[in-house]
Amino acid sequence: MSQRVAIVTGAASGIGRAVIASFVRSGGSAVAVDRDADTLRWVADDGLADRVAVVVGDVTSNETNVAAVDLALERFGRLDAAIFNAGVSMGGGLLDLPMEDFDRAMNVNVRAVALGIRSVTPAMRAASAGRIVVTASTSGIGGDPNMWAYNTTKGAVINLVRAAAIDLGPDGITVNAVCPGPTETPMTARLQSLPEAHEELRRAIPLQRWGQPEEIAAMIVFLASPEASFVNGAIIPVDGGITASTGQFRPRASGI
Repeated sequence: MSQRVAIVTGAASGIGRAVIASFVRSGGSAVAVDRDADTLRWVADDGLADRVAVVVGDVTSNETNVAAVDLALERFGRLDAAIFNAGVSMGGGLLDLPMEDFDRAMNVNVRAVALGIRSVTPAMRAASAGRIVVTASTSGIGGDPNMWAYNTTKGAVINLVRAAAIDLGPDGITVNAVCPGPTETPMTARLQSLPEAHEELRRAIPLQRWGQPEEIAAMIVFLASPEASFVNGAIIPVDGGITASTGQFRPRASGI
């Protein structure tokens, strides 16, 4: 991955931060995008400012997405990959969740990804190559109680990935999605703080543990690499096996 350049949204923490760290370790560079400058201070604190450029902005804004592409080309001279990782999670019943919250989820989880894809495509077309990876969710593959808004938006972005893979494939651009299962990130901090809920999810995972951001990042970085040149339109769970189950029975406890 030497000298490759990627845009990564949702770069402040969790999976996005882990992706950038992996890219840099492999010899690449990145443009980190997030909405709060304070949350991106880790780039300078970790001594990565020479390899990681920063864009502060809202991914639902076309200007933010265009700025990220422009900065990648101006600072590093190329754009090889885009990882659209920014997202919001929310719970609430179908009759109770305010539609304004649903609109926000659609804007961040779906519309922002479409804007991002539209923004990076011209540069990738000019190079006749590119890798686009979207962080979806196992919640886009099936339903969850009181999570209809999140389920809907993640299901929508999965089909956006499939459609984009078909449209952009002739240009040498691959588009794939990674679907994390329960992963210990700031986004899931509230759920992790509820012992019963945390344990219930852990028990539902055949590997009997939550995932780590670095484990999700490893798949994303592979899909963003030259080695993934014939992977296109794939929806890949990285979930410890949770989507392998019918949900009718829990996996056995370890050691039994």
